[in-house]
Amino acid sequence: MNITKINSHYLLASEKTTSDVSLEWFDPAHWQRLNAIVTTKEGRATAWFYKHNAQVNVLKHYWRGGLIGKLLSDQYFFCGLKKTRVYQEFKLLCALDKLGLPVPTPVAAKVTVQGLIYRGDLITSAVPGAKSLCELLQTRQATEQELSLVGRTIAKFHKQGVYHADLNINNILFSDNSKVYLIDFDRGQLRQPQATWQQANIERLKRSCNKEAGKWPTFYFSEHDWQTLLSAYQTIIG
Repeated sequence: MNITKINSHYLLASEKTTSDVSLEWFDPAHWQRLNAIVTTKEGRATAWFYKHNAQVNVLKHYWRGGLIGKLLSDQYFFCGLKKTRVYQEFKLLCALDKLGLPVPTPVAAKVTVQGLIYRGDLITSAVPGAKSLCELLQTRQATEQELSLVGRTIAKFHKQGVYHADLNINNILFSDNSKVYLIDFDRGQLRQPQATWQQANIERLKRSCNKEAGKWPTFYFSEHDWQTLLSAYQTIIG
């Protein structure tokens, strides 16, 4: 990871990022002026998809969730660069990319400090043709092969000691060539592989499935589907 400081901004770049990182990269208006915006995706916040050097990247701003988010929105207390959520997620993504795990390639990140407060942004490559497991299950039933692939992919992360703090079916993506990716590693960690936290992670995913099933008028997911996913997971995790 390369770090550059420009006034109140820290710019982070992965070893794979060949261009010099610019502050403009983190301004959606810059990409709009270049007519480079491919699409946007609304969630808790807008994610901007733009084309740069023949690659589609995703720009996201860090926003707080929950009740505290209503008060502080995008503000975090600054206790040093390496303790920021931006730095920690970017560093983790770089490590996972080196391990060959299916994550979006980290491109760059920015931490802007104002007194005791910082704000952050992250740029990664886009997963080609991405569709979340949640989106898929709203339109049709997942095949046994797809569910098994999800289970095996999660197991590969767990075997490497990857803890995903928000493992839910919106953060599991299928690419256009049917490869499974995990995204959103904010507050994630590399840990010693251990059944306790691994099982808690899987139970969180199950709760996510149940929550989404009760949220959408049509949702193709059954207990049999869950057992298919879980069985494939257990085959790899041992």
